[in-house]
Amino acid sequence: MGPIEGFAGEQLRDGDAGYDEARALFNAMIDKRPAVIARCTSPDDVAAAIAHARGAGLPIAVRAGGHSVAGVSTNDGGVVIDVRAMDAVSVDPDRRVARVGAGVTWAVFDRATQAHALTATGGRVSTTGVAGLTLGGGSGWTERKLGLACDSLVAVEIMTAGGRLVRATEKEHPELLWASKGGGGNFGVVCALEFALHPLGPAVFAGLALYDPDDGRTVTRALRDFHTDAPDEAGLAIVYLTAPPEPFVPPEWHGRRMAGIAGLWCGPAAEGEAALRPLIGAAPAIVDLFGERPYCEFQCMIDDPPGNRNFWTADYLGSLPDDAIEAFCAYSERMPASFAQSLLVPWGGAVARGSGATPMANRDAAWVLHPFAVWEGAEHDTEHIAWARESHAVFAPWSTGGTYLNFIGDEGADRVRAAFGPHYERLASVKAEWDPENVFRGNQNIEPSRLATA
Repeated sequence: MGPIEGFAGEQLRDGDAGYDEARALFNAMIDKRPAVIARCTSPDDVAAAIAHARGAGLPIAVRAGGHSVAGVSTNDGGVVIDVRAMDAVSVDPDRRVARVGAGVTWAVFDRATQAHALTATGGRVSTTGVAGLTLGGGSGWTERKLGLACDSLVAVEIMTAGGRLVRATEKEHPELLWASKGGGGNFGVVCALEFALHPLGPAVFAGLALYDPDDGRTVTRALRDFHTDAPDEAGLAIVYLTAPPEPFVPPEWHGRRMAGIAGLWCGPAAEGEAALRPLIGAAPAIVDLFGERPYCEFQCMIDDPPGNRNFWTADYLGSLPDDAIEAFCAYSERMPASFAQSLLVPWGGAVARGSGATPMANRDAAWVLHPFAVWEGAEHDTEHIAWARESHAVFAPWSTGGTYLNFIGDEGADRVRAAFGPHYERLASVKAEWDPENVFRGNQNIEPSRLATA
């Protein structure tokens, strides 16, 4: 296979210096060898890479942050359109708008916008790509106040399968903008995004408190009761984890399972401390890292390094009665001792109010359950994957049947349909307009309506 014609960026093939580094993803379970990694520097490079792939009959994957646990950021024997070099950021503080290239990560986004005490909901891990997270919906700590990341998306520039750069806004191609607010990378290769920004920071009340797991049920009930009428500013989660050997953890707790509360107050720090301190004090905290801190610092607080093995899944829960709390705590206590986490995130607020405005179904779900299995060593695969998968049966009595695609791996077409529910056919129609041949299918795929009914 010859070089990509008219391509200004770097083209990496197996055997080239830097190829193995460039193909590595966040999830070490994904180990694929694309025919070429096209490191794009502009929309023209993206168009050239698409044309090359189509001409050669090769599959396409799009790589930005590389955090897709399902591994859709790469492929075997195909073309990876790597947009990481398209990382320009500009912020207009007067209009409260940020324009970012498709290769920007949330750490870069947050630093640029927080220079003006502005933000949009971003990922809880700062090395995640802005584009991938937003196209999948975009859950983050500020979502109950500011909505999901996609709710702040006001424009997106997409290179189509035919090599046409299209700008979608509420006035131009509004259906394509709507579909991009959770429909993933199904419609083309995103080259740039624009976000409406919201005042926040630069300091917030945020952190992590850890408790004896014997107090896990008390803490989880306290958060459940708090969220019966919690202000939208409260962006919290219950988390079970294995305590790391860090200086802030008492030595006797190193390597032991702990329950915790993590999150922030999306508003003035003093207001947040007054509102959240009683909740944090629901049980004696062994570790209390809550306090006033820079928003950017908190957004990096739970970053974990690449190279571990990952298996994630998620379910929406319609309610959290006491028997569901017992099930969650007992399930979390069976979590393997590793980097794994068991998360329970309350939704509501702006997330629920956005129901119908995006392709995501079940935004009115009360809770998101997210087993987050992370470990080292293939010999531990079976244990971790079995624990994560067990969650579906454990929480079936309270599950709505929906899920958030950014939180799951490759779980099949039925789960994709469940994530979009009644919006799936509308998405299939948008797909048919912009990618009728399903060129962009190396993802959590939406088939064009003509293929879906063929």
